[in-house]
Amino acid sequence: MRLPILNPRSLFRRKTMKDDAMAGLVLGVESVPDGLASGLLAGVNPIAGLYSYLFGLAGGALFTSTAFMAVQGTGAMAIIVADVDLGSRDDPARALYTLSMLTGAVMILAGLLRLGSFLRFVSNSVMTGFITAVGVNIVLGQLDDFTGYEAEGGNRVVRAFDLALNFWKVDIPTITVGVATVALIVGLQRTKLGALGLVVAVFAGSAIGGLFRLFDRDVSQVRDIADVPRSLPLPTLPVFGDMVVLFVPALSLAFVGLVQGAGVSAGFPNEDGSKQDESQDFVGQGAGNIVAGVFQGMPVGGSMSASSLMATAGAKTRTAAFFAAGVMAIVILLFGGIIELVAMPSLAALLMVVGVGTVKPSQIMSVAKTGAVPLTVMTITFGLTLVIPLQYAVLVGVGISVILFVIRQSTRLVTKRLIFHDDGRIEEVEPRSEVPPDSVTVLQPYGALFFATASTLLEQVPTVTPESRNSVVILRVRGADDAGATLIDILETYAQSLREVDSKLMIVTDNERVIRQLRVTGATDVIGAHNVYRSSAFLGETTRRAHADALAWVDANRVPQHSSSEAAEPTEPDDETGPDDEGDDRNA
Repeated sequence: MRLPILNPRSLFRRKTMKDDAMAGLVLGVESVPDGLASGLLAGVNPIAGLYSYLFGLAGGALFTSTAFMAVQGTGAMAIIVADVDLGSRDDPARALYTLSMLTGAVMILAGLLRLGSFLRFVSNSVMTGFITAVGVNIVLGQLDDFTGYEAEGGNRVVRAFDLALNFWKVDIPTITVGVATVALIVGLQRTKLGALGLVVAVFAGSAIGGLFRLFDRDVSQVRDIADVPRSLPLPTLPVFGDMVVLFVPALSLAFVGLVQGAGVSAGFPNEDGSKQDESQDFVGQGAGNIVAGVFQGMPVGGSMSASSLMATAGAKTRTAAFFAAGVMAIVILLFGGIIELVAMPSLAALLMVVGVGTVKPSQIMSVAKTGAVPLTVMTITFGLTLVIPLQYAVLVGVGISVILFVIRQSTRLVTKRLIFHDDGRIEEVEPRSEVPPDSVTVLQPYGALFFATASTLLEQVPTVTPESRNSVVILRVRGADDAGATLIDILETYAQSLREVDSKLMIVTDNERVIRQLRVTGATDVIGAHNVYRSSAFLGETTRRAHADALAWVDANRVPQHSSSEAAEPTEPDDETGPDDEGDDRNA
């Protein structure tokens, strides 16, 4: 890994300083209300959200390989934090910081172990269902602050129904501020202000809330729930006793953050053409979390919206992230009193706009059109994410992805019978339903061979009957790195059924590990060590040799009354369109 922190001179470049400073100004100013809103969404002190944006941004930029990756809070991660029962801990605030540091440790470990490739096992249908539910949860979670009515219920969906049934109890000044802020956000973002329109809208909505307070109509502000210190936070240590309880939430937070960060890595290539390393980006996000936790912030991850804003604002290098962190520090130190006056319904409105933007109807329709299975998986994930705590919904989603992957792989296995023709052509046909007598049958399975596909293979090979005497079945095993106990057991059972009718199984494989597994498990005692062939480097050479040996064996053991029409039929060697055979041309 080429860590930027090891080359400090690369972090600040004079020729790009102006562009990076302007991009940092935009991102830094926008991150102030966004950080407060993220803390509000997580159900913690909004200042923790502010600190996480500042220190996560700076800490992540020191290690990521993707220059424009902004390591800040994300809606999905904030929702998971909200579902963690931090209030039950002896020190809820330090439990939050501990959760950030533990999440960072998991991310760093994932990066060092180079586990980025495992993200491909999470299906698009699962992620679409999860992210859509997160968007809905963000909106539902802000209804109390947006309307001024404290709904009752065990989860966000139930509380939303309670609000609908008691809609006349909403606070008019509060909902007026919220609706005005939404309108301003939507309108101002379409002007030249662009992303800064978010900041203007939040403060304009807060000004409307201030007017209501002048007329003794209370509209909640940040100062009602938190004091903004006029200094930066001091380092804090984790609560080691809370780590066991917080491990599952940390694992879920790390997974969601890494998935979203992988999207940033793919979406924002480095302008200088330098190589991006997904695993190094894992380390960078982990470092951002540890720095954020040490300085009293909540968990963070690669933020698509913040990264997009930084790039759109004209950033040239990762230096823009440091400028943004500096701008946030100045705002906290000099304008803390103004931050305290931000209206809570304005922050809720900002989050609701973000939540609505998270829901992608086109992506949902794309998954729905793919087929019944992806639609079902997406729907189940969506429903579970709405009704159970997100840290568990994430793990369920991963489980569904793995199960879906196994199902898809097991249904993709196709077995073909290969036939030689006298003119040298090779024909690929469907296997017979039964093994005929006095015959040689060459079978080629296509697809991954592992425990879930082993039974599928058994269903696709010809059945051995009492009439299947004096025959040879040649199975060409390709691409199997590990036979596994289930596959070996099935091969051994099939070979035994052939032996019982005076026939036999031959195996041609390109993998020495598979041959060794057959030997150490005792499968070759049934198959016969001389009937297991190691492929050569020449296409089809070993399979042709096995086929010739099989024909000679059938002829030598042929019983006159079992004369078969099979001898008149074209014989069946290897398929030349298959993968190249590799290894030594020898019997195992």
